[in-house]
Amino acid sequence: MIKILFVCHGNICRSPMAEFVLRDMIEKQRTTSKGASVYPEIIVASAATSTEEIGNPVHHGTRNILRRYGIDTSGKYARQMTKKDYKEYDHLIGMDQWNIRNMLRITGGDPENKVSRLLDFTGAPGDIADPWYTGDFETTYQDVLRGCQALLTKLVSL
Repeated sequence: MIKILFVCHGNICRSPMAEFVLRDMIEKQRTTSKGASVYPEIIVASAATSTEEIGNPVHHGTRNILRRYGIDTSGKYARQMTKKDYKEYDHLIGMDQWNIRNMLRITGGDPENKVSRLLDFTGAPGDIADPWYTGDFETTYQDVLRGCQALLTKLVSL
């Protein structure tokens, strides 16, 4: 079993987007006869580095764009990452360098090299812009999709 925690500032835009996109990809692959035998069991969740949005649902911009692609985010409410998450998850994946700094502050370091940015799994590493500020949920979705595709490819090859 592989456990993944996506992390962003508030856990209402980018990290839940990544959580639900990856879950959707896994589910679609598992429904194929080939996918069922290739894919390991993968648990996916998301969290925030801040306390600002704790208990709030997924941002309407994220909900709307995911709905366009047939992905439902019902039941997801923001929660804050804890130090315990470092032990619980195999991969802790931030959306930008600021998230990474805050994640390392929360965990007290990364001795097992579990912390990375989502786009670090692609051929074009970098930050995923926060649509809370940009208003561009489509670009964020495309970046998250690329990152999740690359991550899933890596996980299946392990």
